[in-house]
Amino acid sequence: MTMRLIALVLGVALAVSGCASLQETSDGDRASGAPASALTERPTEITREMLIGRWGVASFREEKDRARATAQARSFCARQPYEITAGPRNGVMMHAADDPKLYELRLKGASDGKTYLGFEAPPGDWQDRVILSASNDQLVMRFVDPEIHNRYGTFIYVRCK
Repeated sequence: MTMRLIALVLGVALAVSGCASLQETSDGDRASGAPASALTERPTEITREMLIGRWGVASFREEKDRARATAQARSFCARQPYEITAGPRNGVMMHAADDPKLYELRLKGASDGKTYLGFEAPPGDWQDRVILSASNDQLVMRFVDPEIHNRYGTFIYVRCK
């Protein structure tokens, strides 16, 4: 009887943890560690050439702080620009969260209408960044993973002149 009880408790615990790993946040993003979404990939209007260059980078957490972060990013052009270069396989070389090493990331259009930037994985992968807006002079993006996003905020990139 004790073995059955242990098996039942274990089964319930596994079922609950499985449900938790598929939990979504209020804005539709998957929780940290969740499997890649069922988004299908499609072409994106954002090109790799739009990302390549020298950028001032800052982050903000609330929309009211966006103007301040934009000015701060612009100031980093003079003293500490962030350089995005072309990758060897048609991606761009950038840092991943919490890692000083450069990796090749690629643009991924998705069936949800968003553009993602990340590793070779389906669009919307937990390690991806979602590009919120992009022009030749400014990029705004944030990490898909809510825990990483909470740590870093929303990034604003201002192209250095």
